[in-house]
Amino acid sequence: MSLGFRISGRIGKPVTDVFDAVVNPTKLSGYFTTIGGASAPLVAGTTVTWWKTVPVEVDEVTKDKRIVLRWDATDAEGKPAYKTRIEMNFEPLDDGGTFVTIAEEGWREGEAGLKKSYLNCEGWSQMLACMKAYLEYGINLRDGYYRSELRGEPANETNI
Repeated sequence: MSLGFRISGRIGKPVTDVFDAVVNPTKLSGYFTTIGGASAPLVAGTTVTWWKTVPVEVDEVTKDKRIVLRWDATDAEGKPAYKTRIEMNFEPLDDGGTFVTIAEEGWREGEAGLKKSYLNCEGWSQMLACMKAYLEYGINLRDGYYRSELRGEPANETNI
């Protein structure tokens, strides 16, 4: 059995706007990949780089519906050992908003996998909150959020 989680929330914008805020590197860099940015749009079959150092493999992009990504999970020594799978789903709501669900799975059982899954659950929860503030109010919640980012460094498990 592998470890995983699922988070979700409503964003008060149409699904086309919310989906574009994830696949468009300029918009994603405005609230999530704020230090180092995103290297390219999310297109199935490509690998993009987030925060200048994190390769993100794009497995699937179904416009306004679903994005599937993979990226490195690290072992107890911090070395890339395997990939986890991220699935984002976008559901249009009757009120004009969008319900976003983000799930990540694939960590190996054990203390290292559990800790890293908790860290990523925190990160995706904050990403969703930051996306809501950015799209609904034009606010970058991530600016100055982490100590590391105050120093101009992308947040990671060792410097937040």
